[in-house]
This record gives sequence, structure tokens and C-alpha cells, in this order.
Amino acid sequence: MEIVGYIVIGIYIAALAYVTFYCLMQFHLLIYYLRFHKSDNSDNQATSLPDDLPFVSIQLPIFNEMYVVDRLIDNIVKIDYPKDRFEIQVLDDSTDETTQISQKKVDEYKSKGYDISLVTRTDRTGYKAGALKEGMKSVKGDFIAIFDADFLPNPDFLKKTIPHFNDPKVGVVQTRWDHINQDYSLLTRLQAFQLNVHFTIEQKGRDHADLMLQFNGTAGVWRKQTIEDAGGWEADTLTEDLDLSYRAQLKGWKISFLEDVTAPAELPSEMNGLKSQQFRWMKGGAETAKKMLPSLWKSDVSFPKKMHGTLHLLSSSVFLFVFLIGVFSVPALFFLKPMGQTSSLMTIFMVGLLSIIIVYYNANLNTSWNPKGRMSFILKFLLIFPIFLAISMGLSLHNSIAVLQGYLGRKSAFIRTPKFNIKGISDSMSNKNYLARKISMTTILEGIMVIYFIFGLYFGYSLNNNVFFIFHLLLVVGYGTIFYYSVKHIRK
Repeated sequence: MEIVGYIVIGIYIAALAYVTFYCLMQFHLLIYYLRFHKSDNSDNQATSLPDDLPFVSIQLPIFNEMYVVDRLIDNIVKIDYPKDRFEIQVLDDSTDETTQISQKKVDEYKSKGYDISLVTRTDRTGYKAGALKEGMKSVKGDFIAIFDADFLPNPDFLKKTIPHFNDPKVGVVQTRWDHINQDYSLLTRLQAFQLNVHFTIEQKGRDHADLMLQFNGTAGVWRKQTIEDAGGWEADTLTEDLDLSYRAQLKGWKISFLEDVTAPAELPSEMNGLKSQQFRWMKGGAETAKKMLPSLWKSDVSFPKKMHGTLHLLSSSVFLFVFLIGVFSVPALFFLKPMGQTSSLMTIFMVGLLSIIIVYYNANLNTSWNPKGRMSFILKFLLIFPIFLAISMGLSLHNSIAVLQGYLGRKSAFIRTPKFNIKGISDSMSNKNYLARKISMTTILEGIMVIYFIFGLYFGYSLNNNVFFIFHLLLVVGYGTIFYYSVKHIRK
């Protein structure tokens, strides 16, 4: 029994140590981020637009987006850039009426003098990467802006991004995602809460520290030469954007991140859509890590770049360790006190928790929350952070499955995240196409996890060991919420 105890506690400590280290590395990025803002640097310090404006190709990869494709095209033609200096490629792989909507919009704006075309394929080979690769065959521009179906870039997008290419080393300019519907529900608020960290602390922190960062698949501009030099779009991972970003940077190109330039987008408004997005990101991240880590460590980039790049590529793996912490915390209840490990584990846990609290606080302080006062912000933060923590832990099973599939090389289709033109609380998703139609096995397992951690609460009470009480309560709430909304958002 003692050996079992050592195994349980050993796995728990190892997983907790990894998560703590990850949190500390996030805190390290926060330091770089705060230094950037303290130095009064600005994304707007780039030189002005050149007199001879470069030609820009705008690519819109689309697949079954009947609710938002017309909104997208209507918005893109409003880009404040000379009409004769940009083209629009609608890369539509749809298998439903989306293509007819796209064709109607393309014909409408072509008659108004816009250089716009519809590019379709007979199959979906390569998914999004394949569509972008197909579009590359006929692009006219030296620069390529890419927008997913749910994005609504501001009219001055090109005028604010193109000047940064005056630096010949810059191959990509990525902008910050803003959120059209963050106040629609608790689910969208929590997504905005998390994405604000990535699009401030992580991206700008890496940018300011001259570390490896990424193009986020949309709301950015590529130099055509950079794509070609890095080997072009490849479809062997589900995160073709992260993959090409690293290949480009290892070729010597720089990615510039503009925190001050935003591109509004629609957040997933139902649980199964969010889970499909998370699955793609987590599995694709693991696939890209498996593919690119050897090249990263063989390269001549600095050790700090290799270290942070490794943590960046392995970031999806943190969910696997969060899942292990949760699962092994229940049997650990029986061994912690006898082995005298309670205080040391709590110290490690508090270091990581405090670090991530500070990161999330700073990331959301000056982004899209805009509270009326500091005290109002603090109260809102104290309310939403525990809920966010619970939901994140509740997603750990789902995301761990994705990560393991990525590392094991199990291939799956690129499942896009459906959008429903949801902007305010009056909008409804009822009986929409694209909603999930059945309960998945993962959702059933998430329901079982709720019961498992209820037993954890019971065992803690029975053993008079309350060290995991709050942790297990958060896990019950997290898995319970994920399970409830996964079932609720099944199309009736």
C-alpha cells in the first residue's frame, strides 16, 4: 500500500510541478509585457504608408458559414484602401447553401467595380490549409491578409498593418482579436477573459522579448515571399497557422504583433462549438509540437527563444497535467497526511495560482472590460476568475483527449467552429443548422467525472481532510457545467 501511495503522490506532484512551472513562465511573459508598456512604446510608431501602396490580396477561407458569410463580405469591401490596390478571394469549400450566398455577394460587388472572385474546390483536401494553398496559385498581391468567416476588421485595418512591412525582416503582422458578442452569455465572457491573456501578455510579451510567437490563423497579414520561403501552407497538422509561423521564424522572418490594432470577431456561443474549437487548437498544438520541436532545437536561435518556444508549442499539454492533478487528487486524500506532504503541496499550488491570478488580472485590466472604476473591476474579476478556473478544469478531459491524439499521430478532420451571427442577448441559436445532434462519448465521461469528484468531496469529509475541498468543489462545478451545456446545446 505504501508503494501505491508513493506512485499516487509522485504523479500528483509531477503534474502539479509542471503546471506551476507553466504558470511561472506566463508570469515571466507578464514582466516583458509590463516593461513594454512602461517604456511608453506603441504599435503606432511604425512609419507611414508608402507613397506607392503595395497591392494586397485578401483571402476569406469559408466552409459552411451560411449565417455570417454575407456579413463578412459586406464588411471586407468597406476596407479603406484604394479599390485598385486590393483584391478579395472568397475561398469557399462549402457543401451547403453558403456557396450560393457567396456567389451572389461576389457578383454584386464585382458589378460595383471590386476585384473579387469566388474560388471553389471539388473536395476539401487539406481543409483550411488546402484552401489557402489553392488561393496562393492566383494571388496578385505581395501581401496577403486573411480573415475567417466570423471576423469584421475595421476599415483602417490595412492602413494600420501594411506600414509595419517597411521593416524587410517582418514577414507577418498579427493584430489583437476583439469580441463582438462577449456579453452574450457567461460562456462568451469566459472565452473573452481567456483570449485577452493570449492577445496581450502572451503575444505582446513574446514580441517585446524577441521570442517566438505566432500568426493566429486570421486577422493578420503575410508577406507573400515569407509564405513561399517557409515552404507554403501544409495540412499535416490542425493548426496550419502555428506550423507555418514557426517554419517562417526559423527561416529568419519576424512576426510583429499589434496590440493596439483590433479585429472584432464572434465568439462561439454554444458549448459544443467551443469544444470543437478547443479540440482543434489542442490537438493541432500537439501535432505542431511533435513536428517542429526537433527543428527548433536544431536551429541556431538563442536558448531563451528555444525555451519559451518549447513551452509555447507544448502549451496545450498543460490540460493533460491539469487532468492528472484532478484525477489523482482523490486517491491522494488517503496518503497525504500519513506521508506528511500536505503543506509542501499547498505551497507549490499557491505559487502557481498566485502567478496566474496576476497574469489574468493584468491582461483583462486594459482590454475589453472597460469597468467604471478599479474597485468595480476588482469585484468583477473576483467573481469571474473562480468560474473561469472551474470551467478550464472541466475542459481538461476533453482537451487531454485531443492532446493525446495529436502526439499519437491519430488523424482527424478539420472541424470548423460554427458561427450563428450572434451579437447580443436578443439573438437566438434555437434550431440553427450546424448544432451538434447527439451526445458524444466525451460528454458522457464528463458526466462521470462529476460523480467522481462528488465522491472526492465525500471522502475528504469522511477522512476529515479538507485540503482539496475547494479544488474538488471547483471540479464538480466545472465538469458539471461542461456536461450540462453540452447536453443543452444539442439540436432538438
